[in-house]
Amino acid sequence: MNTLTSLRQRVTLYASALTLGISAVLTSAPASAADTITWKVQSHWPGSSSSYTDSLGRLKRVLEERTDGRLKLKLYESGALFKPKDTFNAVSRGILEMGTISPAYAQDKMTLAGIASGLPFAFRHVWEAAYFHQNLGFEKMLRDEAAQYGVYWATDKVYPTEMVVKKPIKTWDDFTSLKIRSSGALQKFLTEAGAAASYIPGGELYSALDSGVVDGAHWGAAQGAYSMGLYEIAKYHVKPALNIAGTDVIIVSQKALDKLPEDMQNIVKQALEEQFWFRTNEYQYKEQIVLAKAIKELGVQINTLPDDVQNRLVKVAQQTWDEEGKRGPRAEEALSMLKTYLANLGYL
Repeated sequence: MNTLTSLRQRVTLYASALTLGISAVLTSAPASAADTITWKVQSHWPGSSSSYTDSLGRLKRVLEERTDGRLKLKLYESGALFKPKDTFNAVSRGILEMGTISPAYAQDKMTLAGIASGLPFAFRHVWEAAYFHQNLGFEKMLRDEAAQYGVYWATDKVYPTEMVVKKPIKTWDDFTSLKIRSSGALQKFLTEAGAAASYIPGGELYSALDSGVVDGAHWGAAQGAYSMGLYEIAKYHVKPALNIAGTDVIIVSQKALDKLPEDMQNIVKQALEEQFWFRTNEYQYKEQIVLAKAIKELGVQINTLPDDVQNRLVKVAQQTWDEEGKRGPRAEEALSMLKTYLANLGYL
């Protein structure tokens, strides 16, 4: 009888241990699908654009790795959910958790948008624009203004915007005869300088250039033109840059950000800060590589604007700067800061 009782006790202990072991395994298992947060991300880049992969694809990898898969990004290319110009409002209202835009697409809300998307012929080197954003406080000004609309603003990178054209620009008449795809402050500048500038979404740009709706366009610089296939039609890459600016921005719904656990909020913010420097540097490296490849393999030629054309463009450009400063107190402050900075650099 004692033997039977002892056997029953051992069986009971074994079963209890097994149950506890299974419970421990279940408790230590990775977070379930219910614990995973998925953000919808609407891009203003077509899937063919280099930045769709290099910027947005990178951010997706970084966030998913650093949160151990707790935060996932579901990416949508330009126009998949909303028109590019509607993305800011969608993020502001919390319909989208994240998006990418050009500052030009938020001009109806952001008084700093024109300066952010790049005043023509202001900076001459990429480091100057990066210093203006991060060291002189322009990025904070942008973030503070966007916060009024429930949006967390983070510039993706600063880089040059350079045109490609079908025929070389050799004279002022050549320039003023152009039909150019543009956007934001640059569109206004090019129009006031005498060209016919119009906005065309990225997804329609190739066909517009191919069919003759436009004679030239800017979509970033060499990487943008190459990835969008523009060099197949427009063989002349124009220098100098029309501007150097934070032309691409990542925007996050503050509501969505606030719902994350504190550690994940910090991961998102840190990743966005790192993104600026990583992509700014990477973009410049890849610019040189891609432009050299386009010249060698596609017969692209550098079209440096004649001095007289450059001088006339600079004169018109500086007139447009003052117009942006009239958009509000923040814009006036930012423009004053910019002019002081450029004067210190010896440009004004």
